[in-house]
Amino acid sequence: MLKNKTVKTILIIMGIGIIIAGSVGYYMFNMPHRDVQATSADYQLSAKEIVREYLNNSATANEKYLDEEGESKVLVITGKIASISTDFNDQKVILLKDAVEKSGVNCTFLPETNIQLNKGDIISVKGVIRSGASYDEDLEMYENVILEKCSIIKDIN
Repeated sequence: MLKNKTVKTILIIMGIGIIIAGSVGYYMFNMPHRDVQATSADYQLSAKEIVREYLNNSATANEKYLDEEGESKVLVITGKIASISTDFNDQKVILLKDAVEKSGVNCTFLPETNIQLNKGDIISVKGVIRSGASYDEDLEMYENVILEKCSIIKDIN
């Protein structure tokens, strides 16, 4: 009799634990994403400046542009458009880079962004960092800073 009562109590506690874990998981999965465009910018700098910071010391740049949990701070990057392309997800990607620079900033825009820009325009873009600039010794080439969830905040021309 006591054994059945103990087993029943353990099963009830386990069931409650599973329900709580499932509820937390469901909440985390459906949590609203951070609205980068509605958030004020933490830093404003040029494409050349952020690339140089990452190439000089990526650890220091990561400390500056990432918070404790690894989330990127919101940045406004200003630069000259070197190229405009589309990625595999059909999102616009703009490379901000001067012709003399080794590396630039790739800005991946939100799918709903309608971009009407030309190569050579100078723009300011708001977004978050996915990865910093670096030099890949195996490929012997420079990799760009990658910004995502971007939107154009103003056209300087």
